[in-house]
Amino acid sequence: MTAAPTALAVLVASFLLGLLAPGSAEAASAPCAGRKVRTVTFSTGSVHVYKNHGMVCAFTVQKRPGASKRMSVSVQARGHRARQLAGNRSARIGPIDVYAGHRWVLVRGSVGRGSGSSGWFRC
Repeated sequence: MTAAPTALAVLVASFLLGLLAPGSAEAASAPCAGRKVRTVTFSTGSVHVYKNHGMVCAFTVQKRPGASKRMSVSVQARGHRARQLAGNRSARIGPIDVYAGHRWVLVRGSVGRGSGSSGWFRC
């Protein structure tokens, strides 16, 4: 008689652990579609880069969100002008995306005085 309640408790616990699994919150909150291809970290934050059917998407995240700071993100496909977004934000700026196809891509981001660049890489 106690097997049914125990089985139900195990089922509910596994369901709740599935909801709280590491990475699930990041995947649900990512503003870019596609697969993550790179993360550029620097002293005050990081830039996350995704690719989906030739589109490259990036956004910058503060290391310690809360205080509003000057932030920026830019994406440039080789042979084209960079698309950039800048402003005062408290947690994240972006997303910004460009069509890159199979071109080389340069991604940059900054938070406050810290900044980072991917260097040219092929997506």
